[in-house]
Amino acid sequence: MNITRENLDALNAVVKVDIAKEDYSDKVEKILTDYRKTANIPGFRKGHVPMGMVKKQYGKAVLVDEVNKLLQDALNKYLTEEKLDVLGQPLPKTQDAIDWDAEGFSFEFELGLAPEFEVDLKNKKAITQYNIVADDKMIDEQIENIQKQYGKLVSQDVVEKESEITGTYKNEEHEIENTISLTTDKFKEKTTAKKFIGAKPGDVISLETKGLYDDEHDLMHALKVSHDKVHGLDIPVTFTITEINKRELADLDQELFDKLFGKDVVKSVTELKAKIKEDAEKQFVQQADQKLLNDVTEYLVDNTKFDLPAEFLQKWLQTAGEQPLDTDQAKEEYEKSEKSLRYQLIEGKLITDNNIQVTIEDIKGHAKEMIKGQMAQFGQLNPSEKELDDIAARVLSNQDEARRISEQLISQKLLNLYKEKANLKVKEVTYENFVKEAYSKK
Repeated sequence: MNITRENLDALNAVVKVDIAKEDYSDKVEKILTDYRKTANIPGFRKGHVPMGMVKKQYGKAVLVDEVNKLLQDALNKYLTEEKLDVLGQPLPKTQDAIDWDAEGFSFEFELGLAPEFEVDLKNKKAITQYNIVADDKMIDEQIENIQKQYGKLVSQDVVEKESEITGTYKNEEHEIENTISLTTDKFKEKTTAKKFIGAKPGDVISLETKGLYDDEHDLMHALKVSHDKVHGLDIPVTFTITEINKRELADLDQELFDKLFGKDVVKSVTELKAKIKEDAEKQFVQQADQKLLNDVTEYLVDNTKFDLPAEFLQKWLQTAGEQPLDTDQAKEEYEKSEKSLRYQLIEGKLITDNNIQVTIEDIKGHAKEMIKGQMAQFGQLNPSEKELDDIAARVLSNQDEARRISEQLISQKLLNLYKEKANLKVKEVTYENFVKEAYSKK
């Protein structure tokens, strides 16, 4: 067997594989001999079928199968030994009908080669790294929500601004009848809320669905209609009030603190605010890190310049999926996936250049920390190492889950690399301003 390569340019090559008779003849002969021992052909006893008849019936199929196996094994071994970084898969070049009666065979494959490039993390314009803080306004709102959640309902005779109103939306023609509880601040217009103020149980409020809520999903929930039906819905509905309550805020006392965090973990309003701030800012770190990861990724894709074997990749896409694509479809698919492919190559380069590795111990340790967190939510605060090891083993027996954790760890290590080496500017913002600044531009 002989394998040669012709580099057409930096991104494209052709590999030629020449297979001689001595490469496959012994294997084919052995398989046919085994067939002869078990062949069941009318007129002959098992094991006594003439070899010529076996070759005539099975010879070509066995030859084709063995040559193809030999070809794939040889090609894969060659790519590994030559350390060729190929994109997609080798594409067999079209050739005239193969003469399977010949003494030897030649096959050619097109290769798309990964480009050579460097990744520069020292961006000239600094990328913003957000430090999101919980301000007093957010903390006070969170405390009020807690007080409402743990407070008690007090019955009222008339609707006030803060009332919780239970009633039924109805429209007989459209078969709408749904009972819900609501507060007037959910309505889009203040004029709608005013219709409820002063109303009593038994009163019927006439409304129009158009512009009733800011979000159509709220209207869909209120009327209990399908997503298709709610879109552009413009009909009259009535709301019959059946119950009016006011939620009396829970006292900020030790009983409430213990319900929230466990006995004596928090002992004052000051400690409560500090705890809420700490917990909120832990969650904000994940959002800020994800934003930074997205921004650095976008920068790298836009500013790391290299060519791709686009023509080869489009040709490969025509046959790579479950359904074959024509030329135009493959071009469209390539254009949609090019940015993702570029980042995969950039990420691979960063991982190699910075020796970023994830070991099985890393994956197991991360899985155990995840399990500990989940168990803590259900009150199991001190699981044994054996419990954690056993559960982690079950989780990681799922290859998809193990791969997902590995990818998470790689992302975290890349994020640490960006924080260490990229040109970043730290900006402290409240969560409200983070949302406005980071996402309103998109």
